[in-house]
Amino acid sequence: MRKVLVIDQQVFSRIKLKDSLSSEYFVLEANNEKEAVGLAKTNPPDLVILDMEMLGENSSSVCRKLKETRETKNIPLILLYTNEQRDDIANGLHSGADDYLTKPFNPNDLLARIEIHLRTRDYYADLRKIDLLMLLELTEIISVTRNPKRILSIIVERMIETIDVSRCSIIGINDFGELLVIASSDLPENKEIKLNLKRYPEIEKALSTQRPIVVQDVKSNPLMKSVRENIKDLPDNSIFVVPIVKKQNVIGTFFLRTASPLKDGITDRIFKLCQIIASISGNALENAMIFESMETNKKLLEELSVRDSLTQLYNHQYYHTRFEEEFSRAQRYDLPLSCIFFDIDDFKKINDRYGHLTGDMVLRQIARLIKKLLRKSDISARYGGEEFAICLPNTGTDSANQFAERLLVLIRELSIQQLKGEHVTVSMGTSTYMNNNVASYRELIQLADKAMYQAKESGKNRICCANILS
Repeated sequence: MRKVLVIDQQVFSRIKLKDSLSSEYFVLEANNEKEAVGLAKTNPPDLVILDMEMLGENSSSVCRKLKETRETKNIPLILLYTNEQRDDIANGLHSGADDYLTKPFNPNDLLARIEIHLRTRDYYADLRKIDLLMLLELTEIISVTRNPKRILSIIVERMIETIDVSRCSIIGINDFGELLVIASSDLPENKEIKLNLKRYPEIEKALSTQRPIVVQDVKSNPLMKSVRENIKDLPDNSIFVVPIVKKQNVIGTFFLRTASPLKDGITDRIFKLCQIIASISGNALENAMIFESMETNKKLLEELSVRDSLTQLYNHQYYHTRFEEEFSRAQRYDLPLSCIFFDIDDFKKINDRYGHLTGDMVLRQIARLIKKLLRKSDISARYGGEEFAICLPNTGTDSANQFAERLLVLIRELSIQQLKGEHVTVSMGTSTYMNNNVASYRELIQLADKAMYQAKESGKNRICCANILS
């Protein structure tokens, strides 16, 4: 069993990491630089995970020491950090770290990232010369292709030419949780087909776990029990689904799905080749989608600096800048200005029960509803996590509450297949500037925030209006 060294000063944090990893790896533990370097020398791990939050300023020192030591310099090193430590990440990478993940992390994301780093040269041993040539050709072609759909079509074309499968498809999950065939070896290019996720339990499991799913015998595998009657006449004997994960917030959710009629099923060759292609595809898709959505790098950087990558709403820093401008305008011309603050009720339960990808779908759908109701002058932001904020210029208390009520109802009526009939609700707080009743825009935001917490404490799924004396 391969070994992973976890470096963390807090026992509880080490236990949590060990629980996430122990099913697939033997976990070694260290709580300081000396212990970590000594253990890595005497019992070399295959990979190291370093929690920067717990070691603080010593993190870069540990990175540097591991990368300067002969016995440990080639061991992959992954950093864990919080959003508050963004500036420290550059120091960690400069000191030799190979990768990083943001806390709180999804255990499946961590396992997938570890898998990528632990692939060694013998991983390619089962591949044939034709496979390696195909990978080289595919990499060259899609690296210069700027149309995302064309990239997906090229992938399925090359796969069906090279490996022993009857069908190769790229499956996408849209913001509504709907399953779409984006490209397939047996479909015309640019044609999409909508599928019922319930008929594809292997994709549903890959979606929830974000891990590759192998079904060697579709007729006997317990995962396929619910659809066995529907597939009994199909020629396919085995199925392999690989998530294409590369900055999921940017490229969305895609899966590479292959089906084979052969009795040998999904061989090591097919398994490895599909995983490599999924990784290559993620990089190419990310680059193509960024290129497609932004005309120039300058515009991209400008947009990235003010937008939340998942929802495409403004981020909270830009929201503060714009809100301050609108507050000054409201003061100057004696105009009303309203603020709405809201939070998704029990969002952690959604993530824990249905997975972070489903949680991301919920966030994107709520952002879509917000945009649907906004006027051109209104400003909306993903304030942080599952919190959203809206600034409504020239809007009084009654109109702000009416806006909030419409949004509350629309969110409650959201239908996302992965939630299995459960409804999303939010708790909202509103506040309004009028007749110099508050001194600053920050005070107006704080009043809406307090009203939101009052809505939470009053039972959730409701709106509370801040009581401001004029």
